[in-house]
Amino acid sequence: MEVIKISPRGYCYGVVDALTMARNAAKDTTLPRPIHIIGQIIHNRHAIEELSTQGVVTLDGPNRVEILEQVTEGTVIFTAHGVAPDVKRRAQARGLTCIDATCPDVTKTHDLVKDLVARGYYILYVGKKGHPEPEGVMGEIPGHASLIEVEADVDALQLTPEQEQKIAISTQTTLSQWDTRRVIEYMKARYPNAEVHIDICAATQTRQEAVAAQAKGADLTVVVGDPRSNNTNRLVQVSEELAGVPAVRIEDLSQLDPAWLKGKKRIAVTAGASTPSQLTREVIRYLEQYPVEA
Repeated sequence: MEVIKISPRGYCYGVVDALTMARNAAKDTTLPRPIHIIGQIIHNRHAIEELSTQGVVTLDGPNRVEILEQVTEGTVIFTAHGVAPDVKRRAQARGLTCIDATCPDVTKTHDLVKDLVARGYYILYVGKKGHPEPEGVMGEIPGHASLIEVEADVDALQLTPEQEQKIAISTQTTLSQWDTRRVIEYMKARYPNAEVHIDICAATQTRQEAVAAQAKGADLTVVVGDPRSNNTNRLVQVSEELAGVPAVRIEDLSQLDPAWLKGKKRIAVTAGASTPSQLTREVIRYLEQYPVEA
C-alpha cells in the first residue's frame, strides 16, 4: 500500500507545552496534592489516560465552574483551551494552587477581545457551541459578546443600535478557515462596518492546508485523532471538501476497518494537533505493510 504521510501533522507547540506542564506537575513533589485538570488538558483520550497513570486526575464536564466545585484542596491545572477569569478567581478563593496551560494562541484571542471591548466594540465570536475555548474567551467579556456557529445564529441576534455601531468579529483558533469565511461573509453582509479578526492558529491553518494540497489523488484519507478534537474533525472535512478525497477519523489503529481499504492503492494519513505521534506511526506502519489487491 502506498502511504502519503501528510506533513505537518500531529502535535502542535501549544499541546506539547500543556502536556509538559501537566507531566512536570505530576513530578513536582512540592505541589499540593491531589492534582486535578479542570477539563481535558487536550482533546485526546490516550494522553489523558497517560496522565492518570502519573496521578493527575481529569475532571470533565460542560461547565468549568461546576467542575471546579468538585475540588476542595490541592492543585488545579487549566487546559490548553483557555479558561474564563471567573473560574480562576473561584479556584484562588478556594485556596487552590493554579497552573494555567492555556495555549499562547488562545491567550492572544483573550487579550484581543478584552482590548476590543475596552474600545467600545461588541464581539461576534465564531466558535463551536459546547467547546471549552469559546467558554473561556467569552468569559473574559460577559455581556459583550455573542457566540456564532452558523448563519442562523446571526439571524437570531437582537443587538441594540449602539452595539450594531461598533462590531468586531473574532474566531475560535481551531476552526476551518473555509467554515469561518462563509459565516464571516454572512455577518459582513449584515454588518458591513464590522472589524474582522481571523484568529485561527498557524498550526491549525498549516495542517488544513497540507491536507488540502497533499491528499489530492489519494483513494482515502485517514485522520487520526479524538472525536472531541475540533481541529481533527475539520481535517476530515478539508479532505472531503477541498482535496476531493473521502476521509475517515479514527482514534487509533484498533478502529481502522480493513473494509475501508478494499480496492484502495493510495492512502493519505494525517493527525489532529492533539494526537500522540506514536498512534499515527502505528497506523502508517500497518498501512505500509497492507497488501494491495491485484
